[in-house]
Amino acid sequence: MYLVTGGAGFIGSNLVAALATRGEVVVNDILDDANRANLAKRGDLTIVPPDDLPGWLDSADPKPEAIFHMGAISSTVERDIDRIMRNNYLLSLRLWQWAAEHRVPFIYASSAATYGGGELGFDDDNSAAALHRQRPLNPYGWSKLMFDRAARLMADAGYAPPQWAGLRFFNVYGPNEYHKGGQRSVVPQFWQQIRETGGARLFQSHDPDYADGGQLRDFVHVSDTVAVMEWLLDNPSVSGIFNLGTGAARSFDDLAKAVFATLRLPENIEYVPMPDNVRNQYQYFTQARMDRLRAAGYDKPFVSLEDGVRSYVADYLETNDPFV
Repeated sequence: MYLVTGGAGFIGSNLVAALATRGEVVVNDILDDANRANLAKRGDLTIVPPDDLPGWLDSADPKPEAIFHMGAISSTVERDIDRIMRNNYLLSLRLWQWAAEHRVPFIYASSAATYGGGELGFDDDNSAAALHRQRPLNPYGWSKLMFDRAARLMADAGYAPPQWAGLRFFNVYGPNEYHKGGQRSVVPQFWQQIRETGGARLFQSHDPDYADGGQLRDFVHVSDTVAVMEWLLDNPSVSGIFNLGTGAARSFDDLAKAVFATLRLPENIEYVPMPDNVRNQYQYFTQARMDRLRAAGYDKPFVSLEDGVRSYVADYLETNDPFV
């Protein structure tokens, strides 16, 4: 039996679908009209509301074989610091403590937001010095970095679950993200724009080193994030903080063109001015260094941008049943 916090969310629900083939899955989340469909195909699941999680953990028999902590306030524009700290930091500490005391593997969602503007690169160096140098751009990123630092300190002090892993997700895209609204990846946004207007709108560049639409991101398909978490489950000797991208940055132009290609429509891209409130903090480049995960033994290839977009659009967005 496995516990997945945030199991009705984007990455969480894809993980639940995979774990359901291995055994019983308990989902800790708030179900509402927006995310309920993400779990509709899983049948009868045990759903534990957030307020009931401490009591459920204390009484669970048997104990979960592993905890996958995907739940968080994930909006990068959220400014309620107390809410972010309660959900992203303090809850993570409580779950770590429980997992350490009950000897249960603990795999949690960190974020590439910990790298801030990327001026120092995207190296998942686990040392205390490297973690101290990072400067996120928003409260969400800070909450994730604070827990990464705490996890490293606790593990170094010998107080840790038998296996623990923090995964710094880069730009994840794929099915079951529809409830996120404006926080969805750009794939469904481009698809919707193209279906409604015949064209896609991309930001102009305000950096001479990048052409309009040439801004680069490490886009990673959600199936790859699930594959890595399942691999960790099967390799309990692997612990630490790891980047989870593809290691290959691609442009927004490339992504938009992949959507047009899948739809078999002529490319029609408009470049629009970047809003002033975005321009000062805009990242022109993200790319995960994947050396540590590869060195730990993960050797599966990552889904290419073209294949990932083609699958997402053709197998989900263009159908009457877009859910995993």
